[in-house]
Amino acid sequence: MSPNEQRPPLPPFTHETAVQKVRLAEDAWNSRDPARVALAYTPDSRWRNRAEFLQGRGTIVDFLTRKWARELEYRLIKELWAFEGNRIAVRFAYEWHDDSGNWFRSYGNENWLFDENGLMAQRHASINDVPIAAAERKYHWPQGRRPDDYPGLSDLGL
Repeated sequence: MSPNEQRPPLPPFTHETAVQKVRLAEDAWNSRDPARVALAYTPDSRWRNRAEFLQGRGTIVDFLTRKWARELEYRLIKELWAFEGNRIAVRFAYEWHDDSGNWFRSYGNENWLFDENGLMAQRHASINDVPIAAAERKYHWPQGRRPDDYPGLSDLGL
């Protein structure tokens, strides 16, 4: 991405554009394509993800490649929590299983800070994993983008 390229919607966010930004992030993460996801971040973006501290797109790609090699059949739903100016807070939950077939639902919160071009400059994520039985799964859409008519977190009681 060139330095002059923008990633709409741009800050300052309205409720409508913040919801749109959250859904675009969800869609990208559900693609499980590390290179695609990394393009939403500034070249020197800083992350805290659980206990890992990352900086830069290359590090983000490496991290996501490892993540999705371990978290199989990953499906994610994000929901806007709050926004102001160039900041967005989200809550999320995703389901996945490990290579032994053990299922988990991971719950978390993220705080995002965007630059003027709509690229995320900082991402701070706190995440907890909860083991679940396969019968407790709530995310049953085909791998990839969540269908528009599929319930969100609040609708699913999460």
